[in-house]
Amino acid sequence: MGQRQSHLLDEHIINELYIKAGIDQVYDYVTQPERWHEWQPTAISANTNHPGSLPQGQRFTGVIDLLGVQVHFNCRVITALPPREFKAVFSSIAMDGTLHYQLQTRGNATLFKRTLHYTSDLHLSGIHSRLVEQSNQALHNLRHKLEIPPR
Repeated sequence: MGQRQSHLLDEHIINELYIKAGIDQVYDYVTQPERWHEWQPTAISANTNHPGSLPQGQRFTGVIDLLGVQVHFNCRVITALPPREFKAVFSSIAMDGTLHYQLQTRGNATLFKRTLHYTSDLHLSGIHSRLVEQSNQALHNLRHKLEIPPR
Protein backbone atom coordinates (compact mmCIF):
# COMPACT_ATOMS: atom_id res chain seq x y z
CA MET A 1 0.00 0.00 0.00
CA GLY A 2 1.19 3.50 -0.79
CA GLN A 3 3.49 2.27 -3.56
CA ARG A 4 2.88 3.16 -7.16
CA GLN A 5 2.05 0.17 -9.34
CA SER A 6 4.24 -0.46 -12.31
CA HIS A 7 2.76 0.57 -15.65
CA LEU A 8 0.28 -1.85 -17.17
CA LEU A 9 1.65 -0.85 -20.57
CA ASP A 10 5.24 -0.05 -21.50
CA GLU A 11 5.56 -0.37 -25.28
CA HIS A 12 7.69 0.70 -28.24
CA ILE A 13 6.56 0.97 -31.85
CA ILE A 14 9.35 1.41 -34.40
CA ASN A 15 8.73 2.20 -38.06
CA GLU A 16 11.25 2.88 -40.79
CA LEU A 17 10.96 3.79 -44.45
CA TYR A 18 12.75 5.46 -47.34
CA ILE A 19 11.27 8.69 -48.60
CA LYS A 20 12.34 10.02 -52.00
CA ALA A 21 12.85 13.55 -50.69
CA GLY A 22 15.75 15.50 -49.26
CA ILE A 23 16.58 15.13 -45.57
CA ASP A 24 16.05 18.86 -44.90
CA GLN A 25 12.59 18.77 -46.45
CA VAL A 26 11.59 15.67 -44.43
CA TYR A 27 12.98 17.06 -41.16
CA ASP A 28 11.29 20.42 -41.63
CA TYR A 29 7.91 18.80 -42.30
CA VAL A 30 7.87 16.18 -39.52
CA THR A 31 9.08 18.60 -36.83
CA GLN A 32 6.05 20.89 -37.22
CA PRO A 33 3.41 19.40 -34.88
CA GLU A 34 0.78 21.77 -36.28
CA ARG A 35 1.07 19.76 -39.52
CA TRP A 36 0.96 16.28 -37.93
CA HIS A 37 -2.77 16.00 -38.60
CA GLU A 38 -1.90 15.99 -42.33
CA TRP A 39 -0.20 12.59 -42.06
CA GLN A 40 -0.71 11.03 -38.63
CA PRO A 41 -4.16 9.40 -38.22
CA THR A 42 -4.28 10.00 -34.45
CA ALA A 43 -3.37 13.71 -34.61
CA ILE A 44 -6.28 16.13 -34.45
CA SER A 45 -4.52 19.41 -33.67
CA ALA A 46 -1.47 21.00 -32.10
CA ASN A 47 -0.66 24.49 -30.87
CA THR A 48 3.03 25.35 -30.84
CA ASN A 49 2.99 29.18 -30.89
CA HIS A 50 6.12 28.82 -33.04
CA PRO A 51 6.34 28.97 -36.83
CA GLY A 52 8.16 26.14 -38.59
CA SER A 53 10.31 23.38 -37.18
CA LEU A 54 10.46 23.33 -33.38
CA PRO A 55 13.68 23.96 -31.45
CA GLN A 56 14.87 22.10 -28.37
CA GLY A 57 13.03 23.22 -25.25
CA GLN A 58 9.89 24.32 -27.12
CA ARG A 59 6.65 23.32 -25.39
CA PHE A 60 3.37 22.69 -27.15
CA THR A 61 -0.05 21.20 -26.62
CA GLY A 62 -2.26 19.06 -28.79
CA VAL A 63 -5.19 16.74 -29.16
CA ILE A 64 -5.12 13.16 -30.43
CA ASP A 65 -7.82 10.60 -31.14
CA LEU A 66 -7.15 7.64 -28.87
CA LEU A 67 -9.62 4.83 -29.58
CA GLY A 68 -12.34 7.33 -30.45
CA VAL A 69 -11.71 9.59 -27.45
CA GLN A 70 -10.14 13.02 -27.81
CA VAL A 71 -7.14 13.20 -25.47
CA HIS A 72 -5.27 16.45 -24.73
CA PHE A 73 -1.50 16.20 -24.30
CA ASN A 74 1.39 18.41 -23.24
CA CYS A 75 4.71 18.07 -24.98
CA ARG A 76 8.29 19.37 -24.83
CA VAL A 77 11.01 19.01 -27.44
CA ILE A 78 14.03 17.44 -25.75
CA THR A 79 16.20 16.92 -28.85
CA ALA A 80 16.29 19.04 -32.00
CA LEU A 81 19.36 18.39 -34.15
CA PRO A 82 18.38 19.42 -37.70
CA PRO A 83 18.23 17.58 -40.01
CA ARG A 84 19.12 14.33 -38.23
CA GLU A 85 17.16 13.92 -34.99
CA PHE A 86 14.08 15.16 -33.16
CA LYS A 87 12.63 13.87 -29.91
CA ALA A 88 9.70 15.06 -27.85
CA VAL A 89 8.37 13.89 -24.51
CA PHE A 90 4.61 13.93 -23.98
CA SER A 91 2.14 13.45 -21.16
CA SER A 92 -1.63 13.09 -21.03
CA ILE A 93 -4.31 11.69 -18.80
CA ALA A 94 -4.17 8.39 -20.73
CA MET A 95 -0.47 7.86 -21.42
CA ASP A 96 3.02 9.32 -21.29
CA GLY A 97 5.98 8.74 -23.55
CA THR A 98 8.33 9.95 -26.25
CA LEU A 99 8.20 10.41 -29.99
CA HIS A 100 11.62 10.10 -31.61
CA TYR A 101 12.53 10.78 -35.26
CA GLN A 102 15.91 9.84 -36.72
CA LEU A 103 16.82 10.72 -40.30
CA GLN A 104 19.70 9.72 -42.57
CA THR A 105 20.53 10.62 -46.16
CA ARG A 106 20.60 7.59 -48.44
CA GLY A 107 21.49 8.56 -51.99
CA ASN A 108 18.73 10.89 -53.16
CA ALA A 109 16.34 9.68 -50.46
CA THR A 110 15.93 9.93 -46.70
CA LEU A 111 15.76 7.00 -44.31
CA PHE A 112 13.18 8.03 -41.73
CA LYS A 113 12.87 6.13 -38.45
CA ARG A 114 10.00 6.87 -36.07
CA THR A 115 9.96 5.41 -32.54
CA LEU A 116 6.94 5.83 -30.31
CA HIS A 117 7.49 4.80 -26.69
CA TYR A 118 4.50 4.98 -24.40
CA THR A 119 3.48 3.95 -20.91
CA SER A 120 0.08 3.89 -19.27
CA ASP A 121 -1.42 2.95 -15.94
CA LEU A 122 -4.78 2.38 -17.63
CA HIS A 123 -6.03 -0.90 -19.01
CA LEU A 124 -6.50 0.13 -22.65
CA SER A 125 -7.67 -3.00 -24.42
CA GLY A 126 -6.45 -3.23 -28.00
CA ILE A 127 -4.47 0.00 -27.86
CA HIS A 128 -1.12 -1.44 -28.95
CA SER A 129 -2.39 -3.17 -32.08
CA ARG A 130 -4.37 -0.05 -33.01
CA LEU A 131 -1.32 2.19 -32.52
CA VAL A 132 0.82 -0.15 -34.64
CA GLU A 133 -1.77 0.04 -37.41
CA GLN A 134 -1.95 3.83 -37.17
CA SER A 135 1.85 4.15 -37.10
CA ASN A 136 2.11 2.13 -40.30
CA GLN A 137 -0.57 4.32 -41.89
CA ALA A 138 1.22 7.48 -40.71
CA LEU A 139 4.43 6.54 -42.51
CA HIS A 140 2.54 5.58 -45.65
CA ASN A 141 0.81 8.99 -45.54
CA LEU A 142 4.12 10.76 -44.91
CA ARG A 143 5.72 9.16 -47.96
CA HIS A 144 2.70 10.14 -50.05
CA LYS A 145 2.89 13.77 -48.83
CA LEU A 146 6.61 14.25 -49.42
CA GLU A 147 7.64 12.20 -52.42
CA ILE A 148 7.73 13.89 -55.78
CA PRO A 149 5.53 11.94 -58.19
CA PRO A 150 7.39 10.34 -61.13
CA ARG A 151 7.08 12.25 -64.42
